[in-house]
Order: sequence, then structure tokens, then C-alpha cells
Amino acid sequence: MSNLFKKIVFLFTTFCATQVSAQERILIFSKTTGFRHESIEHGVAVLKQLALRNNMKADHSEDSRLFTDSTLAKYDALVFLSTTGDIFNESEKAAFVRFMQSGKGFVGIHAASDTEYSWPWYGQLVGGYFASHPAVQKANINVVDHDHLATKHLPKVWFHRDEWYDFKSMKKGLHILMELDETSYKGGKMGKFHPIAWYQEFDGGRSFYTGLGHTVDAFDTEKFQQHIIGGLHYVMKKK
Repeated sequence: MSNLFKKIVFLFTTFCATQVSAQERILIFSKTTGFRHESIEHGVAVLKQLALRNNMKADHSEDSRLFTDSTLAKYDALVFLSTTGDIFNESEKAAFVRFMQSGKGFVGIHAASDTEYSWPWYGQLVGGYFASHPAVQKANINVVDHDHLATKHLPKVWFHRDEWYDFKSMKKGLHILMELDETSYKGGKMGKFHPIAWYQEFDGGRSFYTGLGHTVDAFDTEKFQQHIIGGLHYVMKKK
């Protein structure tokens, strides 16, 4: 074997090792102690495929005992997929807080806002809590920020079918990405200003939330998939 060939092999091996070590890793978390969405299992499968196509490793769990400093240190971002109810004990909460304070990312999908109502830090992380919703139906979504990774692919008005959450305890200062047009569907309770997706920097890290994702079909639409990946790229500080 020539010295030149050996050098090429060495450089290629080093490059591959660097690529593997640099690969981002996410934890998809879907623990529920309240209502459980039928879309969770399919959503997990879709998110894993999206992660693979975007050069990320993805794990899935519903075991909150993973929320320790040593385990969470393996991940660049957490994706809460329609979690519900009180899902953490105090030590798990503390590890979650330290995870965010270390500069990591959080993505909340749909019922992530129907979680931990008695934990103010979590409510601030998500940006608001679920309050109510009408029946699943189509509605117009007004995309108010087209510069973000989660929305730059969307039309100005996105006609989409989902379960439309009303929110309470909305945090001030959120960067709103999309708003619902309540005149386009029945049963909305927030009025003219009805945010449905937003992002923020929070407690040392980054947070992205979308109210979409109730239905199984939602996860099969390319627009929604790109919306989620864009939010994930944002919290992981990718351009």
C-alpha cells in the first residue's frame, strides 16, 4: 500500500469519524398522564425519519427517569410530542432546567402546552398553556414571519386541518410565527390575536412551539414536516 493511499484512507477515516461525532442527537418524549393523542405513535415514526433525513440521531422514550444530567447531556434538543399532565418529579424538573441553561433546545408540539400546569418555569418555556379547543376542522393560518426556518417554506395563508388550541397565560415577548384567522373556522375564543406557533430564547437555551399536530394525517404533510424540522434547526442553532 503506497504512502499516498494510506494518507487518503487516514484522512477519509478521520473525516467520517468527525462527521459521526458531530451528528446532532434528539430525544422525542411523549409521556402522558392525561389525554393521550392517537397521533403520537405515528408522529414518533415520522419524526425519526425526519431526523434521519436531516443527519440527526433520534431516540424516543416515555420514561421521565431519563431526565438526569448525565442522560440529557447526550442530547442537543428535546422534542415534546403531545405530552400531557404532570410528568416529572422534582429531581427530573431540576435536570430539565439545567439542560436548558446549558444552551440546549426545546421543541413543543401540540399538547406539549397541556402539560405541567403547576410548574411556572415550564409554562414560560413553552410560552403558554392549552385552554380549550373546538372540533377538528380546516382553518386559515396567517404566516406573519416568513424569515424563520420553520415558516419560510409556507404560503402567506396556509389552509390546514387540525385541532385548534386556544391558549391561556400567554407569555409576553414571544416571537410569533403564525396566527389563526378565527373568521375561517368555528369555535375560536382568542379573537383577532390568536398565535398558533412561536419561538423564543429562554433561560440560556432556545424554545419553539407549534399548536399543530393533533391529527395523524398532519404528520404526513410536507409543509408540517418542514415546519417541525425548521423549528428543530432553530433550537439547535442551525442556519
